[in-house]
Amino acid sequence: MIKPLLAALGLALVSASALAAPEDILKKSGCLMCHQVDKKVVGPSYKEVAAKYKGKKVEAQLFDKVRKGGGGVWGPVPMIPHTPQQISDADLKTVIAWVLKQ
Repeated sequence: MIKPLLAALGLALVSASALAAPEDILKKSGCLMCHQVDKKVVGPSYKEVAAKYKGKKVEAQLFDKVRKGGGGVWGPVPMIPHTPQQISDADLKTVIAWVLKQ
């Protein structure tokens, strides 16, 4: 009796995370401190990222870049690594898909 209830609760929590609006995830994760949709801040705008990678399968590459950080692609300021504690794998995948549609 308890196991099905816990399983249902877990599914509800996963579903709620999957339904989170990308903009809310970006805000909660601190991404908007360095990036904006349509203007360069510290890092490129999301529209610049989408334009650069239009038509390319780069989701895994961008996921890795966010996790490990790095520099040299968009200028001299490197992006710091972002851990799963800062943004979950599911949320990061949601955000990357959203960014690439800008």
